[in-house]
Amino acid sequence: MLRSGVLTISDRSSQGLREDASGPRLADVLRQHGIDVVWTAVVPDEENEIRRVLTQWADENSADLILTSGGTGLSPRDVTPEATMAVVQRLVPGMAEAMRSASMSKTPHAMISRAVAGVRGKTLIINLPGSPKGAIENLEAVLPALKHAIDKIQGDPSECA
Repeated sequence: MLRSGVLTISDRSSQGLREDASGPRLADVLRQHGIDVVWTAVVPDEENEIRRVLTQWADENSADLILTSGGTGLSPRDVTPEATMAVVQRLVPGMAEAMRSASMSKTPHAMISRAVAGVRGKTLIINLPGSPKGAIENLEAVLPALKHAIDKIQGDPSECA
């Protein structure tokens, strides 16, 4: 069973001023698809804090998958893509492209998403929007490829064709 973490990035939720609506919904979807959600956390929109958790879950906890929710837009405090790019060794641009493409059919605002996906060691890290609806829609866009991607990241030598 794949082991995952869901990290919500939100100043308000981290301060207890707003309930985290996206994280629990993402965790539910992962569990419905047979992915174990081992870690959840809420952190403020602080690049160092985001990097710390991503690194810990990937390196120390050996997560197979980490989803982030929030901080992918254009607001000055939106630093999730920068934090993610600082910790991943390889980008997976097709996943971010697929998420934006799927979202564009629902809202033109999808084009301002700066979400990225990448690999740190043997962990796949994917940024998702902060809104529950957007987070789920974006996750659904990449769900069909998750298991195969993680298998490949972890060294599966079988042919892709």
